[in-house]
Amino acid sequence: MLTLERTTKETWNKLAQKYKVSTVTIRNDLNYLKKKGCVTRCYGGALLNDLFTFDQALNDKKKINSNIKARLGAYAASLINHGDTVILDSGSTTEQIAYHLQDKRQLTIMTNGINIAYQLASQPDIDVMVTGGTIRKKSYSLHGSNGEELLTGFRFNKLFIGVDGFDINTGITTPHQGEADINRKMVEAAQTIIALTDSSKFGRQSFCLIARPDQLNILITDSGIPPHYHTELIQMGVDVRIID
Repeated sequence: MLTLERTTKETWNKLAQKYKVSTVTIRNDLNYLKKKGCVTRCYGGALLNDLFTFDQALNDKKKINSNIKARLGAYAASLINHGDTVILDSGSTTEQIAYHLQDKRQLTIMTNGINIAYQLASQPDIDVMVTGGTIRKKSYSLHGSNGEELLTGFRFNKLFIGVDGFDINTGITTPHQGEADINRKMVEAAQTIIALTDSSKFGRQSFCLIARPDQLNILITDSGIPPHYHTELIQMGVDVRIID
């Protein structure tokens, strides 16, 4: 846990003045954040929960564990066969898959990642489909009812989905509701669900649920996965692939 603020009556008043709300609102907001898992209340204040996943810009995510993400992406690309129909979720790890598809033939790939569509657009043997919707400027991803409806009309061989948080009890979560909504439609539209994540995401969770752990067919990760996660996922029937 990281100290968020050692609040006193004077601090409550300062926060209320700063945000032009009452001290009651400040207290209520902290209670709300506690219920969501963002903070833990303590005597006189609150602690920031460092296991909670907050929304980050894609360009910032790319800098975190970039070498591991590149290896995970390369391995994930090796699971794609000629002629496959594939969904690539938006994200810094799934973007790495797009860099390793030059030798694949007759692929159809749908994505909600503008950055991923851009990387694939110049490849002659890949038909690129974009979900449509509203752009999230932080992540270069698309979300919205148009994309969700489009997904219901297709059936894909494989879905490769990125992870913001992976809790063994809760499952895969993301901070953004619209992202979670379209991700759930992706899960429904795919025959094989493949999640890929570096091990820093385990034990973390966020607001919006995408999928339960037992909904996954394959998990691609590194050797930093907690041993009990590895064991429990195998018991659920998930094929865990460890790449180092």
